[in-house]
Amino acid sequence: MGWFQDKGLSWVVRILAIIGAIGVWQLASSFQWSFFLSFENVPTPVVVFDALLAQLNNAEFYKHIMVSLQRILLSYLLAVVIGVLIGVLMGMYKIAEDIFLPYIEILRPIPAVAWIPMAILVMPTEESSIIFITFLGALFPIILNTVHGVEQTPVNLIRAAKSFGANGRNILWHVVLPGALPSILAGLAIGMGVAWFSLLAGEIISGQYGIGYFTWSAYTLVEYPNIIIGMLIIGLLGTGSTALVRLMAKPMLRWQGEKGGNR
Repeated sequence: MGWFQDKGLSWVVRILAIIGAIGVWQLASSFQWSFFLSFENVPTPVVVFDALLAQLNNAEFYKHIMVSLQRILLSYLLAVVIGVLIGVLMGMYKIAEDIFLPYIEILRPIPAVAWIPMAILVMPTEESSIIFITFLGALFPIILNTVHGVEQTPVNLIRAAKSFGANGRNILWHVVLPGALPSILAGLAIGMGVAWFSLLAGEIISGQYGIGYFTWSAYTLVEYPNIIIGMLIIGLLGTGSTALVRLMAKPMLRWQGEKGGNR
């Protein structure tokens, strides 16, 4: 009974919310609602579902998904390694912050789409340009959250570690990084979401495969159901990837205990 009240009811509300949105979509498309937002060319959920069943029997559809997953995996791993390293250096050493911060503040606001011409110019292949754009999208959230986490390390803990004879490496490994983990992992989750957004931009402009290219190709070929299928697949893959990051991080945060307030 307690589980249903805490979790079951919450899931029921969420499922009903999704069903309600699909119902509004069905009505708006069926009656071709056109008032500020136009649904005259938007296919109904039933048409999209039929198109999805057709795509699920198409081997090329899975190739688009696999290519996007490979790009995300490579870009994200690079961003995690480089982002956490730079973030820790910036959080611990003032000279590192002075070196990296100007680049971050100037480059971070530039959207992924604006990076495409430069990426094509400096990268040897279209594939590497897409990976570069996706990497940049994930990099900045990871750096900034890592810096925030490292800077929040209580000074008293560092002093206590020093008083017990800990050297710099021991303090980093046993004090700074464990204390910064919640912020680092929040940055990893945010970075994953931004990486998918950036990947889509790269694949639309210069890709030959990938779910972003699939979506853009559907638009140019006036295959409206496939546009929505591409969007939904991107949303599902992004949500699943972020959930996987949180799930993998959960064992590292056992020391925090159960949180969540009264919700």
